[in-house]
Amino acid sequence: MLVIRVDEFGGPEVLRPVEVPDPVAGPGEVVVEVEAAGVLTLDTIIRRGAAGPRFATPLPYVPGRGAAGRVREVGAGVDAGWLERRVLADVEGGAYAEQLVAPLTSVLPVPDGLGAAEAMVLLHDGGTALALFGDLGVRPGELVLVLPAAGGAGSLLVQLARSTGARVIGAARGAEKLALARSLGADLAVDYGEPEWADAVRRRVGQVDVVLDGVGGALGRAAFGLVGAGGRYSNYGVAGGGPTEVDPVEAHSRGIGVRGTEQLAGFGGGRRARQERMLREAAAGRIRPVVGRRFPLAKAADAHTALQDREVAGKAVLVP
Repeated sequence: MLVIRVDEFGGPEVLRPVEVPDPVAGPGEVVVEVEAAGVLTLDTIIRRGAAGPRFATPLPYVPGRGAAGRVREVGAGVDAGWLERRVLADVEGGAYAEQLVAPLTSVLPVPDGLGAAEAMVLLHDGGTALALFGDLGVRPGELVLVLPAAGGAGSLLVQLARSTGARVIGAARGAEKLALARSLGADLAVDYGEPEWADAVRRRVGQVDVVLDGVGGALGRAAFGLVGAGGRYSNYGVAGGGPTEVDPVEAHSRGIGVRGTEQLAGFGGGRRARQERMLREAAAGRIRPVVGRRFPLAKAADAHTALQDREVAGKAVLVP
């Protein structure tokens, strides 16, 4: 079977397609024939060798922390009723492949009516978005700024905010992503590629009640400056190069509740329940998972390049 292997850390070019023997399910495991594998920003960071000790990955390795597909083989101790079921596999690696082995404990059924790629969008970002949003207690009528509003998690956060009756500002870069933010329910879409984007928001709406920031860096700092007294600011991503640096004295003086990227480490509890809930919401048509671009498995390097260059509106997936 075909897998994508990394033999050395570096740029997208280190993602090499290679042929390896088909996997065999061990006790308590299943073999999943992959129909869609997710491409995460974390994958690009690990590939560069810049992930730090928490995600330290020895070489060589096969990237990919999740896939959707069908169960083709079950190991000892696994009910044969799992055979041919459509599932998501939430794994620590190995998903950039035509098949993968996963512990049964990591597998979730995919509801009828939901495609493999759409389900894959929700595996990581769905549960994360639900945890982030639920922690902020957004109320009807509040003004919520989401950036980036056209990413995997951001596109879901826009929809969750709208579902509570909040007013939503979606910040993204480029016409395609701004149009996506509007289609998902953003009342106002602003291009954070423009130098004065934060001033434009301030002129239109004044201050905001809540910021959900998946970018960090200088853009995150500008977003923090838009939060009004008593508001809430949540930084959950570092696509801009690093976490947002927030002065705790300033935050305290303005009465702003601040949650940094460290909050993600606490989202493990209830993770599966949140994933299952978002899958149900999507299957019922109440949440729209956005598949931005599909890349052939052998073109994983192109997917990483597109993600790094911020060319993907929605989620990138690999299709064997």
